[in-house]
Amino acid sequence: MKTIFSPRHHGHSGHVELYDGQIVPAFEKPSRAEMIRSAVEARDFGAIIPPRDHGLFPVLRVHDADYVGFLSSAWDLWLAEGRSNPALPSFWRAPGMRRKEPQTIDGKLGHFSFDAGCCLVAGSWDAIRSSADVALTGVDLLGEGEKSAFALCRPPGHHAHAGTMGGYCYINNASVAAQALRDQGAGRVAILDIDYHHGNGTQSIFYARADVVVCNIHSHPSHEYPYFLGYEDETGTGAGEGCNANFPLPWGTGFETWSSALDDACRRIEAWRPEALVVSLGVDTYKGDPISRFRLDSRNYLAIGARIARLALPTLFVMEGGYAVEAIGVNVANTLQGFIEIAG
Repeated sequence: MKTIFSPRHHGHSGHVELYDGQIVPAFEKPSRAEMIRSAVEARDFGAIIPPRDHGLFPVLRVHDADYVGFLSSAWDLWLAEGRSNPALPSFWRAPGMRRKEPQTIDGKLGHFSFDAGCCLVAGSWDAIRSSADVALTGVDLLGEGEKSAFALCRPPGHHAHAGTMGGYCYINNASVAAQALRDQGAGRVAILDIDYHHGNGTQSIFYARADVVVCNIHSHPSHEYPYFLGYEDETGTGAGEGCNANFPLPWGTGFETWSSALDDACRRIEAWRPEALVVSLGVDTYKGDPISRFRLDSRNYLAIGARIARLALPTLFVMEGGYAVEAIGVNVANTLQGFIEIAG
């Protein structure tokens, strides 16, 4: 299994977030990607390659043009206001307010975000674009005949909606990849999101479609971020009715319960008969994760990878969350090893 990795992710460094009522260094930090790269390299799964430049067209197949324009220009607008500190949104629309893009950067930051977890610094846009290219290069590899690939994306993407950033996510890499697979001829694509937090952006992007089916296994939104999506009764709308499945679980969930949900999700995917699979790979389900409350052990990720492999689909793993930095490399590598041992 080849890994796609870009050192340009380091441009997104020194960013902050609002957490526990304080402005703190973001939990989503460059060392995460470096630990994963080192662990994958040590297991010798295959070549580690740089991403190819795909331009913005594949991104615009998923995201609104005004939103992408904002991401590309936000830092320059911030500097034009005489600021050089990290740019962090601080207010948002309430229900009943107009969705009309403001002219000032402070207004734009609120208009194009839904929380204070998405900060912008000088190198953010370059890292964001590179992360999308990492995922798209993984799509290329599947198209060239590879059985699987690992897109070591940073920043992550699954919380990003078509026109809003949030939860450390700017471009929804998994969604961009799924759409690219469709555009390259796959009749139906499945997305399996196994991050601790619900992939609200991914669900939203494909919610009314029947060609990209989405399964999320996550902490229950009644008590966990992102709170406002991820319930069991969200099954799709219009043409997409029945093509979205959520498996929300309570705090403290261990592997026995979690793996039962994975089996259910995999059976749903098998019934849909997709031609390719995108896995939003979050390992913040780990028991030592600092901002999550599941109880999985490192060894459990071997079994997770093996179960996904038994779907016997061309599979692209796209990196999402996981914030226990010392364990993140082992947990990701275990997932990929479990997959490779079954799928080859």
